[in-house]
Amino acid sequence: MVRKIQSTSSNQIRIICGKWRGRKLPVVDSDGLRPTTNRIRETLFNWLMPVIQQARCLDCFAGSGALAIEALSRYAASATLIELERYVATQLASNLDKLEAKNAQVINSNTLNYLSQAGTTYDVIFLDPPFGKDLLQQTALLLEHNGWLSENCWIYVETETDANLAILPKTWQLYRKKFSGKVAYCLYIRNQ
Repeated sequence: MVRKIQSTSSNQIRIICGKWRGRKLPVVDSDGLRPTTNRIRETLFNWLMPVIQQARCLDCFAGSGALAIEALSRYAASATLIELERYVATQLASNLDKLEAKNAQVINSNTLNYLSQAGTTYDVIFLDPPFGKDLLQQTALLLEHNGWLSENCWIYVETETDANLAILPKTWQLYRKKFSGKVAYCLYIRNQ
């Protein structure tokens, strides 16, 4: 079944800083798609400021692409965006084309299947799985055990406030954690 791509002025993300600051990009309607808010993104990228330039980024559940696109706007070296829904992945590719982001790649795949293979290392990981699907631990273990993380990788986790974060790999050390409504957002650094 082909779904109609819908976008309205209320279904947009706004890039908050960097070379594309102020640009608005359409986001399609999709069940469970919740773009990271401007306030959370601003806090996250303040935390990442010392490491984001020239970082290789992986957005595991890309959705709106807000995190990866913000990273690219702030001069990350590259971004790979994994998105399961074909019509959402198509919108992501279109948005990256509009920005002429030659250093980005959209992969239309199931994240768990994709991460099950041996990977290439990334410096910054965005891990914001759909809520209520119990995907956090599986994804974290695949990232850790299949070679996706650089030695001192930074991992951003966005989840429900009541999520059990003790399930994350012991090599991930909490750097910062905050709450916004029903969302917990954390930044980890991988220490071997």
